[in-house]
Order: sequence, then structure tokens, then C-alpha cells
Amino acid sequence: MNCPYCQSDKSHVIDTTHDARGGIRRRRECEACEQRFSTYERPILASPLIIKRDGTREEFDREKLLRGMRIACAKRPVSASEIDRMVGEIESSLQKLGRAEISSRIVGDMVIGHLKEIDLIAYIRYAIVYLHLSDLQAIRNEIDRLLEV
Repeated sequence: MNCPYCQSDKSHVIDTTHDARGGIRRRRECEACEQRFSTYERPILASPLIIKRDGTREEFDREKLLRGMRIACAKRPVSASEIDRMVGEIESSLQKLGRAEISSRIVGDMVIGHLKEIDLIAYIRYAIVYLHLSDLQAIRNEIDRLLEV
């Protein structure tokens, strides 16, 4: 592991913690410049191809999902670690399905489910795009449906 400060490859591990998804966080100290930094290791499992609405296929992109959820949660009381946790759970769920290809609808439904539990405004923001809520009446109907529960 190269030091992000001086690029030296000499460092030692100070602390190691494990998370629920099988990842490992290591706190390291560079032997050359004595700066401390963290690394995160997670297993790389085969990610499925996502079948888009138009029939095209693309690799699952964790960063793209993270960006979309961050946009939906912008200026909302949802922490970055909470968003990262949700993305990790979605990615893990997709890998556990064990399928080579998965419809983008399944991914979208997972995102909608998580956002609905965490923040209803973020849910509505995401739903406007995902559910194609193209006019105010459609958005109002979705809000009314949320308020009934």
C-alpha cells in the first residue's frame, strides 16, 4: 500500500476493524513520513450486468449508484456514511442474487425502498426521475400516497 502523502510503499498497520459486509478497515502509519491514513478492503465479488430499460447492458457501477443517491439526499439530514451503507447493502444484495444479468428495475426498486425508509423528500426526488413523474399531478398523487400510510 503506497502512502497517499509521500508515495512510499513502507507502512505498518496500527489498527484493524471488520464491518458487517465483510470489509476490513486498516489504520496505517507511513514509515517514511510518519503520516497516518486509512485503507478499506472489501471482497470483490462478480457484479451482474444491468439490463437497462432500452435493452442495453452495462456493468454495475457502484459509483454511479452512489452519485444518484447523493443527489437525491442533497441538503437532507442523511449522512454520507448512511448513503454508503445503503449502497453497500444494495450491491451486496445484487451479488447474493447470483445472477449474471439483472434488470435496472430491480436496482431502482431497492434504492426506492431504502430512501423511503430514510428520508421521504429524498425518496420523492429519486421517484420523480425513476417513476417518470412528469407533471405536478403525478408528484402530488405520489405524495398523497405516502401521506396515507
